[in-house]
Amino acid sequence: MNFTEKHSVFPYFSLLLQPNLILIMRIKEVVSALEQFAPLPLQDGFDNAGMQIGLTDAEVTGALLCLDVTEAVLDEAIALGFNLVISHHPLIFRGYKSITGKDYVELCMMKAIKNDIVIYSAHTNLDNAPQGVNFKIAEKLGLTNVRILQPKEGDNLQAGAGVIGELSEPAAETEFLKQIKKTFEVACLRHNKLTGREIQTVALCGGAGAFLIPEAIKQHADIFLTGEIKYHDYFGRESDILLAEIGHYESEQYTKEIFYTIIREMFPNLEVQTTKVNTNPIKYM
Repeated sequence: MNFTEKHSVFPYFSLLLQPNLILIMRIKEVVSALEQFAPLPLQDGFDNAGMQIGLTDAEVTGALLCLDVTEAVLDEAIALGFNLVISHHPLIFRGYKSITGKDYVELCMMKAIKNDIVIYSAHTNLDNAPQGVNFKIAEKLGLTNVRILQPKEGDNLQAGAGVIGELSEPAAETEFLKQIKKTFEVACLRHNKLTGREIQTVALCGGAGAFLIPEAIKQHADIFLTGEIKYHDYFGRESDILLAEIGHYESEQYTKEIFYTIIREMFPNLEVQTTKVNTNPIKYM
């Protein structure tokens, strides 16, 4: 089953199937498709997902997909002639009383406005969405029977934080950690003490997901994988669960594939590219 079969509520797909129809594609239509997949009400209270900069009535000339908005990413969009940048992490999190270029966020805001580039972000709404960020991570690891680890309150139990699933065959701790390291191209994988347990049930959360460790233990996961774990969160867990920390960027890098699938399936004639810029600010020696 492909994306459009699973998500048949999109209003524009039937129009795009008519070969003789000339359709001006506007940015707001791309945004609408993204928000049908990951509705903004799914975002966490601290978040600022959605429109960051720009006017959505403009005709879209191309979409550049990224994890983070940086000046280098905007320069890439300008060089490509694209006027839409779609990111996972919002560029703007707080209010501004002035915009003078004093930090990278303000410089990006100024560059985007000057070059008529629209910036849109799908963050924790995409994390919490059915088939969102965490499902993509589970797919990369080959997990089966994947379900939400901590469902959001309300009627939609298919949305929420983290996921849990199973490996088709049990794996030794060391071998599974090696698989994670290879799959996510991790330069430095951090974990707690190995105890020789077999890994079958895997819980995970992209980004800073350490808040879900107690839930992963409660659901008897053998390992919890996430992007960031604080030092003190490692204490006293050895007998409960294997913890694996692979880096925030590394854990969410495949989010761009979700954006690509949505846009390519819905708007096959729209130019779309993933950024060639590695925006990870953390380097390893």
